[in-house]
Amino acid sequence: MIVYRISSNNYAGKLQSSGIGARWNFARQNVIYTSESRALACLENVVHRSVINLSGLFKTQVIEIPDHLQIEVINAQNLPTGWSTPEKNLVCKELGSAWFVSGISTVLKVPSALIPKENNYIIHASHLDFDHIRLLGIEEFSFDPRIKIK
Repeated sequence: MIVYRISSNNYAGKLQSSGIGARWNFARQNVIYTSESRALACLENVVHRSVINLSGLFKTQVIEIPDHLQIEVINAQNLPTGWSTPEKNLVCKELGSAWFVSGISTVLKVPSALIPKENNYIIHASHLDFDHIRLLGIEEFSFDPRIKIK
């Protein structure tokens, strides 16, 4: 499977985790957020960056997750109502953290909080099988200046 991640130019050369907490992980849990499409990866960046931070130099990382790696799945229908709101963020963090700590798989498939029926893939960068995941390529990327954020 091929997944995508848009990162700043400085960090695009290799697969690495910042260790920063986000929707599906607590701080110091080394995960890499990826998306099933370039468009979803773009939108995920737009909602997490300010307008000023969209004007930097970016790259799209094209990442291969081998078919033989197990993928744990969290389905939206199994999540509580309103799971994608900031008020329910702790529910997602706890589920993602439980997956991370269990080490059951290298990848966690989660529903996108932005686009119904689309998915993000979280890669466990500390997992024993992490070295099977490959950075296939790096593509030029820039955010269209017509993207507007309040």
